[in-house]
Amino acid sequence: MAVMPHTLPAAMPGAQEAVPADLTELLSRAYSLGDLIKRSAMADEYAYWKQIVSRDDEAKRIARRLAAAKDKFAECERFGRFHPDYNEALDRVYAVQAELDGLESVSHFKTAERELDELLHEISFAVARAVSETIKVPDGDPGSAKGCGNGGSCSCGSGGCS
Repeated sequence: MAVMPHTLPAAMPGAQEAVPADLTELLSRAYSLGDLIKRSAMADEYAYWKQIVSRDDEAKRIARRLAAAKDKFAECERFGRFHPDYNEALDRVYAVQAELDGLESVSHFKTAERELDELLHEISFAVARAVSETIKVPDGDPGSAKGCGNGGSCSCGSGGCS
């Protein structure tokens, strides 16, 4: 399938002139940007701590305990808060997670991961804003569930969110 060059009509709001936008060129530049990011100090830091964590026997041991605690909680969660072990199982997950997060290797890894994620979000935001001030950009927080399809409220105007 051949990639067809596209042009932006000069009559589009905000368009200065008709500019060829070859998809191949855009993809090439995106890969170049990805290579720059991979060679950055942030990416090096992330890769370093990821490798350290993968070799940390104590982190592996605690991660196995965390998986077991999460399995136990998932069993309890099937029956909801009325399961007699629900609160105890949830507290156990939090305790083992805190123990894992307290390891130096895991702490450094999570910091490096968060910093790299923030950089990627900033780049996504800059690219999106270069296209349009109103284009939707993920907020960079994997824990937040906002917008269409996530049960949150958004301002897309579709009427499907509350």
